Amino acid sequence: MQTLLKILLRYSNFLVFIALEVAAFLLISFNNAYPRSSLFSTANAIIAWQHEQLSSISGYFSLRAQNEQLIAENTALRNQICSMDSTEYGSALHYMEAKAIQMTTDELHNYITINRGSNDGVVRGQGVRNPEGVVGIVRTVGRNYSVVLPIINTHTHLSCRFSKNDYVGTLQWDGKDYRFAQLTDVAAHMVVNPGDTIVTSGLSPVFPEGIPVGIVETSILHPGDSYHTIAIRLFTQFKRLKYVELIQNEDLNEIEELNHGLD
Repeated sequence: MQTLLKILLRYSNFLVFIALEVAAFLLISFNNAYPRSSLFSTANAIIAWQHEQLSSISGYFSLRAQNEQLIAENTALRNQICSMDSTEYGSALHYMEAKAIQMTTDELHNYITINRGSNDGVVRGQGVRNPEGVVGIVRTVGRNYSVVLPIINTHTHLSCRFSKNDYVGTLQWDGKDYRFAQLTDVAAHMVVNPGDTIVTSGLSPVFPEGIPVGIVETSILHPGDSYHTIAIRLFTQFKRLKYVELIQNEDLNEIEELNHGLD
């Protein structure tokens, strides 16, 4: 206490000066229209800015919760559609939502880690999609997490078809630009136009037919070539990927066992 008193006594003149300055400022502000309005305007601006920031923060967390609810509702709706679908694989399909918690997009062998594992019923080889289109295929499964090989991985191959005529090709990634992949095995006699839509072929139990993949960006056919060189702009925006859906095909194991028996 004595130390505090000594400090106050030592700086008493300075403290009195500051107090008089503040008092003078307040007297001028409240007795003069322009300074008073400026003061109130500044205060109101600060308060408005604070409210805006608080609103933005609360809105962000509210939006995240709304997104999670929307994903859950979309998954439930897709499951209802599958239960009523009489097409191939339709009765055996079930969807489960998941969240991407780790991901790469600039490597040759990109991967995505999701917050679902064997405890949730995830198995190796399951297809993964999102509302935009195809994402990838489950490669390894832990108890609570799994690793997905996206279609922007040079080891991933995906059977696709043109939606306009069902012509089939194979989607591969060349390891360069995560926004594009290459469609191979499309013969020269096939007419390919920019903007043609590419979807999953349904020739594999991993993905049902008709899931969006992308659109033709460019198609090159040099004289003498047997196949087109086709670049596909992918629908899935991997840089912004957050929520996905796992495609659970109850017949997957049986179909794969039958296929392995032919090896």
